[in-house]
Amino acid sequence: MGRSTLEIEVELDACHAQLAGLDAPAQLQWGLQKFSSGFALTTSFGIQSAVLLHLAYQLQPDIPVFWVDTGYLPPETYNYAETLKDLLQLNLEVVQPAMSAARMEALMGKLWESEEPDALATYHRLRKVEPLDQALLAKQVSCWASGVRARQTDHRATMAPLELVRGCWSLRPLLQWTSRDVYYYMQQHSLPAHPLFEKGYSSVGDWHSSGPDGGQGRGSRFAGKQQECGLHLQESMFEGAGI
Repeated sequence: MGRSTLEIEVELDACHAQLAGLDAPAQLQWGLQKFSSGFALTTSFGIQSAVLLHLAYQLQPDIPVFWVDTGYLPPETYNYAETLKDLLQLNLEVVQPAMSAARMEALMGKLWESEEPDALATYHRLRKVEPLDQALLAKQVSCWASGVRARQTDHRATMAPLELVRGCWSLRPLLQWTSRDVYYYMQQHSLPAHPLFEKGYSSVGDWHSSGPDGGQGRGSRFAGKQQECGLHLQESMFEGAGI
């Protein structure tokens, strides 16, 4: 970024001080003011995705929203995406991997079923991380906000409200929200639930890696082998994992 690590740390500390005590809408407003046209959202159109999208819609309806379509999402997620896109008039950027799902399986097999230690890392890199990073770079996004929450995984419990992730700032306005906060917000604003919520899903990703989970959330992903898909991990965390 053309600046020393010390300068970045000092700037980050100042940003954290500004974000401290701000609620989610105020944090989003801060992001809009700080990064202007370089600010965007990411979404998975998952169980709790409607909250962040609705918050942003009330502040600036045309905020770019990036959605990584891995090619393996359940039909219900594709339909839910259409529902929210129409309801909130989303400025949606659909991001797809360069390699088709069929080609990847022909060349590499079903990576999510492999016992090879790097298989899932390769899957996440090809289907999610590289496509998103390339799309953000192409659109000159300098900060993207996501709906990750600290209580979702052990790694997310260590996250800060703002961090540098693979060369781009990542803002987490919902970091301290609970599942109850999410539920009541959706009820208060009459936001439609993901169709799989009523079928026992508390978290949903690709069709092959998620299912009814008894409230385990991301702990049930990939048969419990991996909670993170890589999108929210810093570069150093990919070392030795084939990424």
